[in-house]
Amino acid sequence: MLDRGYGLGEWTMTVLILGLLLFLGLHSVRIVADGWRSAQLARLGEKRWKGLYSLVAFVGLGLIIWGYALARQQPQVLWSPPMGLRHISALLMLFSLILLAAANVPRNHIKTLVHHPMLLGTQFWAVAHLLANGNVADVLLFGGFLVWSSIDLYAAVQRDRAAGVAYEGGTMAGTLIAVGAGCALWLLLAFWLHGVLFGVRPFG
Repeated sequence: MLDRGYGLGEWTMTVLILGLLLFLGLHSVRIVADGWRSAQLARLGEKRWKGLYSLVAFVGLGLIIWGYALARQQPQVLWSPPMGLRHISALLMLFSLILLAAANVPRNHIKTLVHHPMLLGTQFWAVAHLLANGNVADVLLFGGFLVWSSIDLYAAVQRDRAAGVAYEGGTMAGTLIAVGAGCALWLLLAFWLHGVLFGVRPFG
């Protein structure tokens, strides 16, 4: 049972922040300690490393979801976003989901152009949700992901330059599949799935 002197708000922020530190910290290992990561990968083996990595990531993600769910019960409002920002947010989410699809569809022009569509898509996702939400927990969650993805994108670009990485050319078919998949996922989330999963319908 929680200490009576330790309110739900403090407990909520503790859970959420701990989850963010675990999840984003884990995903920052390559940024701050790439040599250590390579050494551990060699020592433990790929399967064992991936198993431990997945376990910590799962725990961190679980704490994020739990902490954010607790925060929604007693929201600490910083500001109330106007409707216009929510419309911009919806547009940014379309770009985000197209980039997410491009990260997983082989040989598309989007990946050839931006190189790291997953990280760029995460930035769009974070900005979109910061524009549409004004609670303390929202700033922690989406702001944390925005800062992490920005740093990680910079680090990834620097690694590519140092290694002379060349990305294969895209095809029109791959690009159309990525754009189509992103648009389909956007429609699914905007008009149905987002409401089912999170209780919020972007378009009412």
